[in-house]
Amino acid sequence: MQTIARLTAAATTAAALTIGGGVPVGARGQQPAGSPAVDRAGQAGVTPAEIQRMFEAVALVRAQDALKLSDDRYLPFLAKFKALQDVRRRLQQEHVRLIRELNRLTNDENSDEAHLKDRLKALHDLDARSESELHKAYDGIDQVLDVRQQAKFRVFEENMEARRIELVTKARQANRQNRKP
Repeated sequence: MQTIARLTAAATTAAALTIGGGVPVGARGQQPAGSPAVDRAGQAGVTPAEIQRMFEAVALVRAQDALKLSDDRYLPFLAKFKALQDVRRRLQQEHVRLIRELNRLTNDENSDEAHLKDRLKALHDLDARSESELHKAYDGIDQVLDVRQQAKFRVFEENMEARRIELVTKARQANRQNRKP
């Protein structure tokens, strides 16, 4: 029950940001990862990574309503959905790391082709592994949902992803505007 209370608190915060029509984001220069951005007025802002974490918490809470899950079915679903989110986040971080490495290597005139080939193979392997891991995570979710809920979950995810992209885009735009002199 304590976990649900924490998720509800995080969801309330993210919902307030969402409903408020804007996201108080701003920074002068780069902030260390995980630290809140601070705008010119000294107000703490929200980084895109923080928005992502809050948004995931909102999705966890909203899923219960969207799927019409009873309290006894919500906790098993919650564990499976959280696992899916963790798999996605980890795979995305690995993908971004490999793409950055490829970018660095392609911009370096002295990088050897063997290393480039190795990194391309690593990316290809990650893509194959990603498909398998995501499939397993979805299978776990499907085990706790009936067929109608499975379909609703896929639609729910698409809608939440569209909203997440919209919020992250707004946060980035606000960051850029607040950095201008």
